Amino acid sequence: MKPKIEDVARLAGVSPTTVSRVLNDRGYISNQTRDKVHDAMTKLNYFPNDVARSLFTKRSNLIGIIMPTTTNPFFGELTFHLENICASLGYKVLLCNSLNQKDKEKKYLDMLMRNQVDGIIVGTHNLGILNYQKQNLAVVSIDRYLSETIPVVSSDNYEGGKLATELLIRKGCKQIVLIDGVKELEKSYKRREAYIDTLVREVKVPIIYEIPEVFNVQKQQEIIENIFSEHPEADGIFATNDIFAASYITAAKRHGKKIPEDVKIVGYDGTETVRTVLPELTTIRQPIELIAKEAINILLREIEGEFTDFPHETKLPISLLEGSTT
Repeated sequence: MKPKIEDVARLAGVSPTTVSRVLNDRGYISNQTRDKVHDAMTKLNYFPNDVARSLFTKRSNLIGIIMPTTTNPFFGELTFHLENICASLGYKVLLCNSLNQKDKEKKYLDMLMRNQVDGIIVGTHNLGILNYQKQNLAVVSIDRYLSETIPVVSSDNYEGGKLATELLIRKGCKQIVLIDGVKELEKSYKRREAYIDTLVREVKVPIIYEIPEVFNVQKQQEIIENIFSEHPEADGIFATNDIFAASYITAAKRHGKKIPEDVKIVGYDGTETVRTVLPELTTIRQPIELIAKEAINILLREIEGEFTDFPHETKLPISLLEGSTT
């Protein structure tokens, strides 16, 4: 039978009310009494009921995180930092992988709200889910516009796209191809917009290949194969994430293309995982840990009832990591 608060009180020689005050850190309790209570809890293997405590504190100390998939290096590293920061602040995390499916994301959102999470951080691709817009719901989005009222934290995507495209032009590339996700995501990404603007200024024609199922490796390979058949003369590639860039590099080698002699490649994200397995990749590095910190800072303010004293969009600086693919 699980030990109860009364058992802890009996062993510690105090009242159940005193044990409750120790658990909830209410009022003055001497260090000696605290030690007795904690010793009794350890001996009895007693763990406080977080649900019951949340009824008293009006807080669940739970943060919901909805990501499309943590197998992607960017979202995996982002989730690592989010969970680590939350833990340091005394919050537990409920992690949901939506797999980019709108129905699944809605079900996860409903589940998080039923569990009375204090706030939600969203890094998904799905737009138009109305429950995110409920009044006084603490929500922060990462890299995606969900509505006009939900704050967004991201890297400076336009500047990153501009840096990548300008680098390829400086390196002498005449025909630069963009490998991107679907256009609908550009409300937040801006990387495509920067690519187009930069090429137009240089009187060059933008060539864009969209990968609609961004986490589907087979689809990535199929679209990338089309580049070799339709634009074999392409000598510059800007991929809006490092996974697209890695897929292109694999295909380029299979087609006998030398990198960077025949084709130069720039990715985007700069995660530790990709930099470890593909250190030669030139990429635009996002400040992933800083993005996580800023998202949580805003979320905590929302949890405290602040919803208007911060900007709708927070852009954080990117950096260029130049490797041998350019």
